[in-house]
Amino acid sequence: MKTKKEKSLLYLDVCVLCRPFDDQTQMRIRLETDAFYLIFEAIKNGFYEMAFSRVHLEEIAAIKDVQEKYELMGMLNKYGKELDCDLTKIRSRAEELHARKFGIADAAHLAFAEAISNIFISCDDKLINKCGKANIMIPVLNPVEFCVKEDLQ
Repeated sequence: MKTKKEKSLLYLDVCVLCRPFDDQTQMRIRLETDAFYLIFEAIKNGFYEMAFSRVHLEEIAAIKDVQEKYELMGMLNKYGKELDCDLTKIRSRAEELHARKFGIADAAHLAFAEAISNIFISCDDKLINKCGKANIMIPVLNPVEFCVKEDLQ
């Protein structure tokens, strides 16, 4: 595992956090789950920090599975950082992204991620592709791509 002089602050989309709870019979989901565990282990070991936002809290609160919701909230509370930020600027950026055809939740996640983190990680291919065509200010990667790029093993 790489050591970092300055820790990268990661913003994991809720779909990444939920990967271990998804149906593991599909190869892609298993790979992304393994990647999530590598990333999470690196966070626990202090190689990275994990940022979260109000959007995470709202999405997780809407999860019907009580065990999944409990575990995700515990993970955010123990290992996540909810950082202070200018909510007016975030709202403005989210509205700009929404006007450019990003979904409301995606626009909000991206606006927070740009404001408080260095890297946005998502399992949503459509979102990642759309970010590649938009003017997103931080790298947007799939968890497997992130692990390969960072040489997490």
